[in-house]
Amino acid sequence: MSKISPCLWFNGEAEEAAKLYVSLLPDSRIEHVQRNVVDGPTGKAGTVLVVDFTLAGQRFMALNGGMRFEYTHAVSFKIDCADQAEVDRLWDALSAGGKVEQCGWLKDRFGVSWQIVPSVLPRLLGDPDPARAQRVMQAMLKMVKLDIAALQRARDGAAAA
Repeated sequence: MSKISPCLWFNGEAEEAAKLYVSLLPDSRIEHVQRNVVDGPTGKAGTVLVVDFTLAGQRFMALNGGMRFEYTHAVSFKIDCADQAEVDRLWDALSAGGKVEQCGWLKDRFGVSWQIVPSVLPRLLGDPDPARAQRVMQAMLKMVKLDIAALQRARDGAAAA
Protein backbone atom coordinates (compact mmCIF):
# COMPACT_ATOMS: atom_id res chain seq x y z
CA MET A 1 0.00 0.00 0.00
CA SER A 2 1.27 3.46 -0.88
CA LYS A 3 2.27 5.82 1.92
CA ILE A 4 0.85 8.74 -0.02
CA SER A 5 -2.80 9.23 -0.91
CA PRO A 6 -4.66 12.30 -2.13
CA CYS A 7 -7.09 14.00 0.24
CA LEU A 8 -10.01 15.72 -1.47
CA TRP A 9 -11.74 18.49 0.49
CA PHE A 10 -15.52 18.83 0.36
CA ASN A 11 -18.23 20.73 2.16
CA GLY A 12 -20.67 17.98 3.10
CA GLU A 13 -20.33 16.09 -0.22
CA ALA A 14 -17.47 13.68 0.57
CA GLU A 15 -19.56 10.51 0.62
CA GLU A 16 -21.59 11.49 -2.47
CA ALA A 17 -18.40 12.23 -4.41
CA ALA A 18 -16.66 9.03 -3.30
CA LYS A 19 -19.71 6.94 -4.27
CA LEU A 20 -19.75 8.52 -7.73
CA TYR A 21 -16.04 8.01 -8.29
CA VAL A 22 -15.97 4.35 -7.18
CA SER A 23 -18.99 3.56 -9.37
CA LEU A 24 -17.02 4.51 -12.50
CA LEU A 25 -13.82 2.47 -12.42
CA PRO A 26 -12.88 -1.16 -11.73
CA ASP A 27 -10.86 -1.95 -8.58
CA SER A 28 -12.70 0.82 -6.72
CA ARG A 29 -14.58 0.71 -3.44
CA ILE A 30 -15.49 2.62 -0.29
CA GLU A 31 -13.15 1.37 2.44
CA HIS A 32 -14.46 3.23 5.49
CA VAL A 33 -16.80 6.05 6.43
CA GLN A 34 -15.88 7.96 9.59
CA ARG A 35 -18.66 10.01 11.15
CA ASN A 36 -18.34 13.06 13.37
CA VAL A 37 -18.59 11.99 17.01
CA VAL A 38 -19.53 15.49 18.23
CA ASP A 39 -20.94 18.65 16.70
CA GLY A 40 -18.12 20.76 15.31
CA PRO A 41 -16.95 22.93 12.42
CA THR A 42 -17.00 19.95 10.07
CA GLY A 43 -20.62 19.04 10.82
CA LYS A 44 -23.08 17.74 13.36
CA ALA A 45 -22.54 14.51 15.29
CA GLY A 46 -23.33 11.54 13.05
CA THR A 47 -22.63 13.32 9.75
CA VAL A 48 -19.81 12.09 7.52
CA LEU A 49 -16.37 13.45 8.35
CA VAL A 50 -14.04 11.27 6.26
CA VAL A 51 -14.48 8.68 3.53
CA ASP A 52 -11.53 6.42 2.77
CA PHE A 53 -11.88 4.90 -0.67
CA THR A 54 -9.92 3.14 -3.37
CA LEU A 55 -10.20 4.41 -6.92
CA ALA A 56 -8.73 2.16 -9.62
CA GLY A 57 -6.36 0.69 -7.03
CA GLN A 58 -5.24 4.10 -5.66
CA ARG A 59 -6.20 5.03 -2.09
CA PHE A 60 -7.94 8.39 -1.56
CA MET A 61 -9.49 10.24 1.33
CA ALA A 62 -12.50 12.54 1.01
CA LEU A 63 -12.85 15.01 3.87
CA ASN A 64 -15.85 17.15 4.73
CA GLY A 65 -13.80 20.11 5.92
CA GLY A 66 -16.66 22.40 6.90
CA MET A 67 -16.25 25.05 4.21
CA ARG A 68 -15.89 25.20 0.43
CA PHE A 69 -12.46 25.53 -1.17
CA GLU A 70 -12.17 25.77 -4.92
CA TYR A 71 -10.01 23.28 -6.79
CA THR A 72 -7.69 24.58 -9.49
CA HIS A 73 -6.11 23.02 -12.57
CA ALA A 74 -2.87 22.83 -10.59
CA VAL A 75 -4.03 19.37 -9.49
CA SER A 76 -6.17 17.11 -11.64
CA PHE A 77 -6.79 13.40 -12.04
CA LYS A 78 -6.01 11.81 -15.40
CA ILE A 79 -7.86 8.70 -16.45
CA ASP A 80 -6.33 6.64 -19.28
CA CYS A 81 -9.16 5.26 -21.39
CA ALA A 82 -8.81 2.13 -23.51
CA ASP A 83 -11.27 3.22 -26.21
CA GLN A 84 -13.84 5.82 -27.24
CA ALA A 85 -16.63 4.02 -25.37
CA GLU A 86 -14.71 4.45 -22.11
CA VAL A 87 -13.92 8.10 -22.93
CA ASP A 88 -17.61 8.73 -23.62
CA ARG A 89 -18.86 6.90 -20.49
CA LEU A 90 -16.46 8.63 -18.10
CA TRP A 91 -16.90 12.01 -19.80
CA ASP A 92 -20.68 11.81 -19.49
CA ALA A 93 -20.63 10.65 -15.86
CA LEU A 94 -18.03 13.10 -14.58
CA SER A 95 -19.20 16.14 -16.56
CA ALA A 96 -22.86 15.78 -15.48
CA GLY A 97 -23.58 18.88 -13.44
CA GLY A 98 -20.02 20.08 -13.90
CA LYS A 99 -18.18 22.09 -16.52
CA VAL A 100 -16.56 20.79 -19.70
CA GLU A 101 -13.32 22.36 -20.80
CA GLN A 102 -10.83 22.03 -23.65
CA CYS A 103 -8.60 19.10 -24.64
CA GLY A 104 -10.30 16.40 -22.59
CA TRP A 105 -10.45 18.38 -19.34
CA LEU A 106 -13.55 18.81 -17.20
CA LYS A 107 -14.57 19.80 -13.70
CA ASP A 108 -17.09 17.49 -12.09
CA ARG A 109 -20.06 18.78 -10.10
CA PHE A 110 -17.87 18.96 -6.99
CA GLY A 111 -15.29 21.13 -8.76
CA VAL A 112 -12.61 18.41 -9.05
CA SER A 113 -10.58 18.58 -12.29
CA TRP A 114 -10.28 15.48 -14.47
CA GLN A 115 -8.48 14.68 -17.71
CA ILE A 116 -10.29 12.00 -19.72
CA VAL A 117 -7.59 10.80 -22.09
CA PRO A 118 -7.49 7.96 -24.59
CA SER A 119 -4.41 5.82 -23.93
CA VAL A 120 -3.51 6.09 -27.62
CA LEU A 121 -3.01 9.87 -27.37
CA PRO A 122 0.69 9.88 -26.34
CA ARG A 123 1.50 7.60 -29.29
CA LEU A 124 -0.42 9.87 -31.69
CA LEU A 125 1.23 13.03 -30.34
CA GLY A 126 4.63 11.32 -30.38
CA ASP A 127 4.44 10.18 -33.99
CA PRO A 128 7.99 10.17 -35.42
CA ASP A 129 6.72 12.22 -38.37
CA PRO A 130 6.54 15.80 -37.01
CA ALA A 131 3.85 16.80 -39.53
CA ARG A 132 1.60 13.95 -38.38
CA ALA A 133 2.17 14.77 -34.72
CA GLN A 134 1.47 18.44 -35.38
CA ARG A 135 -1.83 17.61 -37.09
CA VAL A 136 -2.86 15.56 -34.06
CA MET A 137 -1.97 18.42 -31.71
CA GLN A 138 -3.88 20.95 -33.82
CA ALA A 139 -6.94 18.68 -33.88
CA MET A 140 -6.77 18.05 -30.13
CA LEU A 141 -6.56 21.78 -29.36
CA LYS A 142 -9.92 22.27 -31.12
CA MET A 143 -11.66 19.50 -29.14
CA VAL A 144 -13.53 19.55 -25.88
CA LYS A 145 -14.09 15.80 -25.37
CA LEU A 146 -11.31 13.89 -27.15
CA ASP A 147 -12.38 11.90 -30.21
CA ILE A 148 -9.99 9.06 -31.05
CA ALA A 149 -11.20 8.56 -34.63
CA ALA A 150 -10.89 12.30 -35.38
CA LEU A 151 -7.38 12.36 -33.89
CA GLN A 152 -6.39 9.39 -36.06
CA ARG A 153 -7.87 11.06 -39.15
CA ALA A 154 -5.88 14.19 -38.35
CA ARG A 155 -2.70 12.15 -37.98
CA ASP A 156 -3.35 10.55 -41.37
CA GLY A 157 -4.06 13.92 -42.98
CA ALA A 158 -7.69 13.09 -43.70
CA ALA A 159 -10.28 15.88 -43.61
CA ALA A 160 -12.57 15.99 -40.59
CA ALA A 161 -15.78 14.05 -41.05
